[in-house]
Amino acid sequence: MRLTAFASLIVLLPSALAAQSGAAANAVDQTIRRAQAAWADVRTLRATFEQSITNPITGSAMLARGELQQQKPNMLAINFSDPAGDAIVADGKHVWIYIPSATPGQVVKMTNAQAGAPNTDLIGQFLDTPRDAYDATDAGVDTVSGRAARVVILTAKPGQQLPFIRAKVWVDAKDGLIRRFESTDPSGISRSVRLLALKPNAAVEKSAFVFKVPKGARVVTP
Repeated sequence: MRLTAFASLIVLLPSALAAQSGAAANAVDQTIRRAQAAWADVRTLRATFEQSITNPITGSAMLARGELQQQKPNMLAINFSDPAGDAIVADGKHVWIYIPSATPGQVVKMTNAQAGAPNTDLIGQFLDTPRDAYDATDAGVDTVSGRAARVVILTAKPGQQLPFIRAKVWVDAKDGLIRRFESTDPSGISRSVRLLALKPNAAVEKSAFVFKVPKGARVVTP
């Protein structure tokens, strides 16, 4: 009888583990769907942010703060207070990158496709990506600015051309919005962003999405 019971346990154990694994996968997908639904209801966005970017090729790291305004589908204005004067503006057709703190007197002008999702839709880049293009795992619970959040890790599947090869996102437990993320792009550059004073569907300034080339600056295109 004991051997029979033990044998039954051996048979049942893989099934139990598979059920647990399936439940975890369902929980992750539910978190992603909540975030997608919450983001679908957002038409405009205003927020302050803190950002750090690390480039393993050059060994450089940059810390920044500022404010962003967004109007879907493809208009985004990022104005930095530190370094003051730096700006990235997506006007719906082109993305203008002006970083006088690093390259004074130069403006980079790119198409939306050239600039990529990280420069046109910070949050949407994770939620507009086809679900079958990446694997997702649960990373537990955490807090962002005192708010409870569920953490999910996204890993691009081999052969997929995505804005990220790996990302860690914090999904607000109450409203489903992403309030923090860490991502690594295909070139190996990593970015960590924490969104503060997040205001979905807030009034935005139309003038924010119009970039005026500073006098004397040189415009370059890729």
